Amino acid sequence: MKKLLAPSLLSANFGNLQHDIELINRSEADWLHIDVMDGVFVPNISFGFPVLEYVKALSTKPLDVHLMIVEPTKFIVECKNIGAMMMNIHYEACTHLHRAVAAIHDAGMQAGVTLNPHTPVELLEDIICDVDLVLLMSVNPGFGGQKFIENTYFKIARLREMIERKQAHALIEVDGGVNLDNAPLLYSAGADVLVAGNAIFKSENILETIKLIRHK
Repeated sequence: MKKLLAPSLLSANFGNLQHDIELINRSEADWLHIDVMDGVFVPNISFGFPVLEYVKALSTKPLDVHLMIVEPTKFIVECKNIGAMMMNIHYEACTHLHRAVAAIHDAGMQAGVTLNPHTPVELLEDIICDVDLVLLMSVNPGFGGQKFIENTYFKIARLREMIERKQAHALIEVDGGVNLDNAPLLYSAGADVLVAGNAIFKSENILETIKLIRHK
């Protein structure tokens, strides 16, 4: 298992985005997590690809793009054009998930699949060997700063068992309510990548907080 950290741009200071991205560039963070929301699939709107073109020009970290939108496959080209390392789409938003994963791979990106808190990991049994990452939402998607859902630990364990049993290579990512207290527990439970927003960007020392989450 890996131990990666992906700060969430959703919690950054949008009045001085360049400053916060440059801090992440200097930090021990591994990826930059980007939540794209449409106000339809989730009850909020974040930012679109014109903003992400700007992010692409500033960030030196691989971009982990999480599309919380309806019809995410319409934006495969846009994700590729902003240099996304990972294009992450929701199981709940895709009627033809296998086709979507194949199209993301054909575009030269890694493919991630996200599960909402109510969606059981067992639904990925027939596609787990085709994806590069599974993102488990540990809050209901749409807003930052929500309380962590404790059942996530059990989902991580079940997903880890599936990955090992199927000899798959998918990483396990967790997003929502991640902080200094539960980060070591999540890594110990089997998570490879943690997404943290408020815990990082609302802290007094962003660089030190990232270091603590990585090594606590």
